[in-house]
Amino acid sequence: MKPAGMLPAAGDAAQSIETVTWVLFGGGLLIFLGVMLLLAWSLRARKAALRPGLWVIGGGVVFPALVLAALFAWVLPRMPAWKPVPPAGALIVTVKAHMWWWEVRYRDPVTGADVVTANEIRVPVGRPVYFALTSADVIHSFWVPQLAGKMDMLPGRMQHLLVTPTETGVWRGQCAEFCGAQHAQMALHVVGLEPQAFDAWLAAQASPASAPATPRQLQGRDAFLANRCNACHTVRGVSEEGRLGPDLTHFGSRLHLGAGTLANTPEGRERWLRHIQQIKSGARMPSYDRLDAPTLQALGEWLGTLQ
Repeated sequence: MKPAGMLPAAGDAAQSIETVTWVLFGGGLLIFLGVMLLLAWSLRARKAALRPGLWVIGGGVVFPALVLAALFAWVLPRMPAWKPVPPAGALIVTVKAHMWWWEVRYRDPVTGADVVTANEIRVPVGRPVYFALTSADVIHSFWVPQLAGKMDMLPGRMQHLLVTPTETGVWRGQCAEFCGAQHAQMALHVVGLEPQAFDAWLAAQASPASAPATPRQLQGRDAFLANRCNACHTVRGVSEEGRLGPDLTHFGSRLHLGAGTLANTPEGRERWLRHIQQIKSGARMPSYDRLDAPTLQALGEWLGTLQ
């Protein structure tokens, strides 16, 4: 996974921000050095040579006005483009923020049906990606620093963000607007894939969940249904009534669980199921520590097979 932070950029929108950032750093450094030189000169100059009125007008009004005007003119054409409609050929990805997870929707190019996943976004490199951003409850903020700047997600309103990933990789995003007790544990990951790999992934995501292949996996699926996990979670091909929590149809293919809280490993899944309210207090899911260890392990194994 690429290091978190704004630099280096992995998308065209973030590249513009990176360029502006370095210009501001460099210009600020030059102005700071100039002020220090003037300070050193003022300490040595005679009082009559300082002419404070001239410095107040020149240094306090004229110079800042010229610098800010030049900066505005230079930055304006470099601002990321805002488009009310997606450009031709763009991939449209709808992201809805919930407390405290991310619902992600694609359109299946074959059937036209929605492909729903959660807490992880996969995008093709070199193709424009048009994010449609909204919120199900409170104000959230979508921020993947290496792809673009922050964009607020507002209930009842659709915001748009256009980016073009320029390289493959995995980048961590974060909700950047305080949204409640577990705001700090509301992360997501964006995975940049080559176009062919992305097309194969999207086709796989459009299919229903695979059937259990072993008695242990069958035990896990039965435990999922017996404990009414399907009241909140959909697993296409098993139960499609759940709408309150993340879609788990291809849960096993994701890198993390709990919106970036734990790695999606057998140990991570069992720990999450057993101690969710200790790990992410306030999440709308109970801890299942009342279940015996073999049942929890079977449930975690079955979830891991949902590729």
